[in-house]
Amino acid sequence: MTDTTEQTPALDPEDRKIITLARSARARNGVAEGAAVRDETGRTYVAGTVDLASLKLSALQTAVAMAVASGAQSLEAAAVVTAAEEPAEADRAAVRDLGGPETPVLLAGPDGTVRLTVQAG
Repeated sequence: MTDTTEQTPALDPEDRKIITLARSARARNGVAEGAAVRDETGRTYVAGTVDLASLKLSALQTAVAMAVASGAQSLEAAAVVTAAEEPAEADRAAVRDLGGPETPVLLAGPDGTVRLTVQAG
């Protein structure tokens, strides 16, 4: 993985918001991951993992799909709350497809602490 930075103490309030929303989705739905993305107009899209017999999507893929389906043209940032150590490549690819390679993907643990920030590219 490239373009990795550690969490800085002063997290942008809008980034903190999408982490909080992602954490809430994870807890509310009792799923492995929660995610949220912010589009170019500041709208947020929140989702949990989809695990159906016929459809399996990570929380971040679902949030990106919701943004696309709602007419978003690009993403400013993405966040995923998970026990994983790093965002999956498929998640980064989904963010990159809509937001571009520079879009930050924040990875937070179940407690909401940001452990890693990477660029989608």
